[in-house]
Amino acid sequence: MKLFIDSANINEIKRAFSTYLIDGVTTNPSLAAKENIDFDKLVKEILDIFKNTDNYVSLEVISLKEDEMILEGIKLSKLSKNVIVKLPCTEDGYRACKVLSSKKIRINMTLCFSASQALLAAKAGAFFISPFIGRLDDQGYDGMKLIEEIKKIYDNYKYKTQILVASIRSPRQVAEAALIGADVCTVPYAIFEKLFRHSLTDTGLKTFLDDWYNYKSRLGK
Repeated sequence: MKLFIDSANINEIKRAFSTYLIDGVTTNPSLAAKENIDFDKLVKEILDIFKNTDNYVSLEVISLKEDEMILEGIKLSKLSKNVIVKLPCTEDGYRACKVLSSKKIRINMTLCFSASQALLAAKAGAFFISPFIGRLDDQGYDGMKLIEEIKKIYDNYKYKTQILVASIRSPRQVAEAALIGADVCTVPYAIFEKLFRHSLTDTGLKTFLDDWYNYKSRLGK
């Protein structure tokens, strides 16, 4: 399963990229606004990080109308071979996806909250579908159940659209998505850091080192 960083913080993206474990990045104007950074400048800096890789950089349009989405999507796609154009799961978004996909532009359909939306995205030729499981959980639904439903539908009909699990709230959700067979998880940097950690690893390492130094001390070294 691929791992993306969901961030507009350049330092976070660079640190994640330096681990050699990241396959791409997702970002959007809202994340850029939180960082108080110009979106065009942010995009340039992110693309510079990934320019010599095959990793994905998912960039979201801000238009809501089909024709405007198409024009904006074409513009974004020309920035770099790494770019995936992100469109919303709306009627206009699906129409724009169909047009852009026919032009060999890779599309990430975002803000997906139902299996029917995911089905339409696959029929429209989307490269990625992004179900937001955390937001569903917040509303009392089972976000991971949605991933299971989408996976089943895509397997049934051999759709090539990849499942990109978004709105991740815990390391466990990353593991659960992998068990279901999702293609990608995009995670905030704070969650990415937690993937490395387990209290028993820290305890075990401390025990090993303590035993080693005690052993060396007994030998007088």
